[in-house]
Amino acid sequence: MHTPQPAALVTGASSGIGEVFARKLSQRGYYVLLVARRIDRLEKLADELENAEALQADLTADADILRVESLIKNQPNLEFLVNNAGFGVPGRFFEADAEALERMHRLHVIAIERLTHAALKGMMQRGKGNIVNVSSVAGFFNTLNSTGYCSTKAWINSFSEGLYLELKNVGAPVRVQALCPGFTYTEFHDVIKMDRSRIAKSLWMTPEAVVEDSLKGLEKNRLFVIPGWRYRLFVGLNRFLPQPLRHFIAIKFDRN
Repeated sequence: MHTPQPAALVTGASSGIGEVFARKLSQRGYYVLLVARRIDRLEKLADELENAEALQADLTADADILRVESLIKNQPNLEFLVNNAGFGVPGRFFEADAEALERMHRLHVIAIERLTHAALKGMMQRGKGNIVNVSSVAGFFNTLNSTGYCSTKAWINSFSEGLYLELKNVGAPVRVQALCPGFTYTEFHDVIKMDRSRIAKSLWMTPEAVVEDSLKGLEKNRLFVIPGWRYRLFVGLNRFLPQPLRHFIAIKFDRN
């Protein structure tokens, strides 16, 4: 659907951080294109927002990536892209399901690369745009039993940084952000059957707080946004630790 309003596309919009992004962007006057696998939730959200529409898509599948790419390319007023869809595959890499790992890599890497590429040409031509790639604090660490997840989030960080520098170098008016939350109250941890009580309550954040930090960071053109001072401290300290000590800590705090 073409709309005279500025448009935003949010993947993984059926719950959690993606849903909050959709609500916040709707409040800011964007026509929101909601993308996720669960069409019932998307349609309910679209009805609530009124200035939104739902598109069912599984971004681990080539055909669905192509459909969303086409939607992006044919939307003349797309000003905001939130690559939020994601999931985790817990457990040791050599014991995890190979097909699940491949789907995760396709979603976190291939889908983000393709949708970002599809959106950028139009944004460059129109002279405005915002791209938020939802990564994770895990992208700065190597956590045992999350090797594939940490690796794909590290790729998102690296990709976002490279894109940020390319656009800055040519003076492009398109802002790029890698949003790197820590533990957040979403369905993500329910899906992987994680016991939240094993993590200190002070480390948990709400998706609303995460999205607010993201939008504030975007206004200041910050590349990396790490919500929560504790997580910013962890990431900052990690940069100065020698590799042997980082490895010792990773093994020492293995929770499997």
